[in-house]
Amino acid sequence: MKAVIVGCGRVGAGLADELDRAGWQVLIIDITSTAFDRLPSSFGGQARRGDGTDEDTLRQAGAEDADLFLALTEGDNRNVMAAQLGLESFGARQCVAKINDPVRAEAYAHLGIATLCRTNLMMTSVLDFISQGGPARPGIYSPTGAHPHVGPVDQPVAGASPEEDATTLQAPVDTAATQATVSDDPEA
Repeated sequence: MKAVIVGCGRVGAGLADELDRAGWQVLIIDITSTAFDRLPSSFGGQARRGDGTDEDTLRQAGAEDADLFLALTEGDNRNVMAAQLGLESFGARQCVAKINDPVRAEAYAHLGIATLCRTNLMMTSVLDFISQGGPARPGIYSPTGAHPHVGPVDQPVAGASPEEDATTLQAPVDTAATQATVSDDPEA
């Protein structure tokens, strides 16, 4: 089994370690080299410095055909972008994006991306701890809608004419706007 994890914070590092010890092939990516200090010395996976929202970075690191793609950075936008790449460009079988905003977490699930909502998990845990209870707030939203770019290649993309299919529809990309400079210098 192959896992790609974008973000080597406490959760990313912990999951990377657990999956590695369970025998998974693990690739973890973070923009800061010092983030990898969270990994134990016994970690046998691959740690790669780079931008997990950059398709070329993910491809060079070997992110193709992951069984599991986890986007666990501190930014909701980065996580949904990385998750979309995992699904659309790299064919991840399962993909989860950490989204802190409960409204956005639910909305992305309706668009076909499984989301983990730390806000809901923490609220529910605190209310349960103080025996207060409260409305059910899902911590993980399973995808309820189909992602428009995921599915068999011979099926048309949602909204495409019969002449167009997933292999011919591509959104224009402004490469200048998507390029990021990666530096170990926190002041950069």
